[in-house]
Amino acid sequence: MKDEESGNRLGSYLRARRELVSPEQAGLPPGGNRRVPGLRREEVALLAGISPDYYLRLERGRDKNPSTQVLESLARVLRLDDIERTYLLALAAARPRAPRRKRPEHVPARVHELLAQLQIPAFVEGCAFDVLASNPMAVALSPRLRPGHNRLRSLLLDPEEQAFQQDWTKATADIVAALRTTIGDETDNPRFVELVGELALSSQRFRTLWARHDVRSLDGGTTTVHHPVVGELRLHRDKLPIDDVILVVYYPDKDSDSDEKLRLLASLSHTESAGTAHGRPADDPLPKTP
Repeated sequence: MKDEESGNRLGSYLRARRELVSPEQAGLPPGGNRRVPGLRREEVALLAGISPDYYLRLERGRDKNPSTQVLESLARVLRLDDIERTYLLALAAARPRAPRRKRPEHVPARVHELLAQLQIPAFVEGCAFDVLASNPMAVALSPRLRPGHNRLRSLLLDPEEQAFQQDWTKATADIVAALRTTIGDETDNPRFVELVGELALSSQRFRTLWARHDVRSLDGGTTTVHHPVVGELRLHRDKLPIDDVILVVYYPDKDSDSDEKLRLLASLSHTESAGTAHGRPADDPLPKTP
């Protein structure tokens, strides 16, 4: 997290966002000899109604106390949505703080009991998308939902997970942006530092997305996946905060094709569990449906 370590997170964010706004989007002529992607510094300053020198100081971290009015103007020029605007305001308001000791993430006993009762895929994830606990239906949906896996690492580095996602490009963009939002001002959190460092070395896709400084909420939505046994599944996803962890559940529309396939998956998973109990190897794949 080079930009976070430099102490100039506000300047890094401004620079990354202006590079994503084209002159045409800002209502400017494209020009013929542009050496930088997106808008030039002086163009941002002009459109925001501030001096080029002042904007340069903001990007270079020489002025860390811009007014809310200036930030609102910059948010407008940089075409930030509500989540991105809130993130920008928070960066400007951030103050140095003493390092905090992070408590180990803990799954309450009642959540383990809840997972065992749920008949839909459900798992618990930590702040860095580590899978901390899951039920059998979650593992039947994807082996990458076993405890010990990391959702972000799987999505970026595991070919099976990439094939599992119908829209891998969008999924990776969403989760990397959500990670940056989650990190917030916890740039000294060892788990975040470790994960970002690992992915920055091993994934070009991660490096590209991380450089964009996108921020996004990943609370819920609908996704389509390609299961190797039952085929395409369209599932809703909800994320429910419980203490310091998140319970994630996947479920289909009632009586839909995906609902029928998920029931089939549950039946096959139960059959596999019974076969394992009678001596069949645990790593045998689920039988293919005809």
